Amino acid sequence: MPSKGHAQWKGDLKSGSGTFTAGDDISGQYSYKSRFEDGPGANPEQLIAAAHASCFSMALSNILAEGGNPVDALDTDATVTLRIVDGAPAITAIKLVAVGRVPGIDDAKFQEAAAAAKAGCPVSKALAGVPDISLEATLES
Repeated sequence: MPSKGHAQWKGDLKSGSGTFTAGDDISGQYSYKSRFEDGPGANPEQLIAAAHASCFSMALSNILAEGGNPVDALDTDATVTLRIVDGAPAITAIKLVAVGRVPGIDDAKFQEAAAAAKAGCPVSKALAGVPDISLEATLES
């Protein structure tokens, strides 16, 4: 099933603004200030972070359930870092921080499953060009 998004931009880079939609229910506004100056609105990197956190969570949940350890809950935060590299903006790092409540599993198996989810989720694969994708996975008791 194809997933769709749409964006419209009006004006020049620094004084213009845009709107976006993702699917049927997600929409927002973005601008130079929301992307590079911590101004109000959204930015593409936030959408990438949400997509990566969601994909990783689903992949890890699936790996754990297939291994006989369905999750009670899995919370994942993703932080996408945008820096200027060689005079142009570039995503230089993504940090995934996951906390799982998974009955009947030890930390070693949880860490193994988390690493497999990080490597195997489709969004991780799509972002393979990012030089630093890190994972901090914690198993809560």
